[in-house]
Amino acid sequence: MAWKVFIDGEAGTTGLQIRERLTARDDITLVQVPHAQRKDAGARAEAFAAADIAILCLPDDAAREAVEIARPHGTRIIDASTAHRVNPDWAFGFAELGAGQRDRIAQAQYVTNPGCYSTGSIALLAPLVSAGLLAADAPVTINAVSGYTGGGKALIAEFEDGSAPDHFVYGLEHKHKHIPEIMRSSGLTRTPVFVPSVGKYAQGMIVQIPMHLPAGQSAADLEQCLKAHYAGQRFVQVVAPEQVGPRADPQRLNGTNRMELTVFPSAGGDRVVLLATLDNLGKGASGAAVQNLNIMLGADEGAGLTG
Repeated sequence: MAWKVFIDGEAGTTGLQIRERLTARDDITLVQVPHAQRKDAGARAEAFAAADIAILCLPDDAAREAVEIARPHGTRIIDASTAHRVNPDWAFGFAELGAGQRDRIAQAQYVTNPGCYSTGSIALLAPLVSAGLLAADAPVTINAVSGYTGGGKALIAEFEDGSAPDHFVYGLEHKHKHIPEIMRSSGLTRTPVFVPSVGKYAQGMIVQIPMHLPAGQSAADLEQCLKAHYAGQRFVQVVAPEQVGPRADPQRLNGTNRMELTVFPSAGGDRVVLLATLDNLGKGASGAAVQNLNIMLGADEGAGLTG
């Protein structure tokens, strides 16, 4: 018997890509609300009641409201918004985060999908902090660039009508919504400087963390730590600098659920740049949601995904 899944907000970019990954599967039946009733609480309540798992692709306030509508029906939920990412009652949906994380996701009633920038940041930082190679209170800088689909409908419209510049930096007020989840799930106690930017392409992302290494520490130490942490992982791999090339392409992994991590050392060995490359709509959003769905259902973790 097929599992029933309701995508609340399936008309948005993330929702559309989740639906695309699920429609061809014979183990999934999508529960849908007619477009004209997509904001009707009664119709949505019926959909939640009919579904085994619902995936929320909504703004934060609407996601919180959806959880309350679904609660009486006992529907399990994956929330792709920012609303619950630092809530301790929700499982954080990054299966590769650490030992036991998959089990927490598999057993959870509520799972919060990580953000795209935070997926790359946490993937690089959490193992190093856990291993003591990076102090929790270290001064960390995170630079990142994303395709414009990460900004939602309004930003997509700006790029498609030509009113947006080809590239811009934002978040300069130091209050980006991903910072709390990056700190909580990476183990940082000191607020990082986070500098995101957007380029004139639809999908793709690079997160980069430049670091000065303390005496006695090498780029090889960091690389080995990351390799040990992600050994055997299906969707997260550590790759050598020559596999990325002298010009790192943020669109290189588009269409996949893969994330690749790389340590770029300086000639003198006293500095590194840590790089995470991923599709902001793949491992950074829709792909991650489907991966979490598969874990919650006990299905093949890669079902519907391209690795």
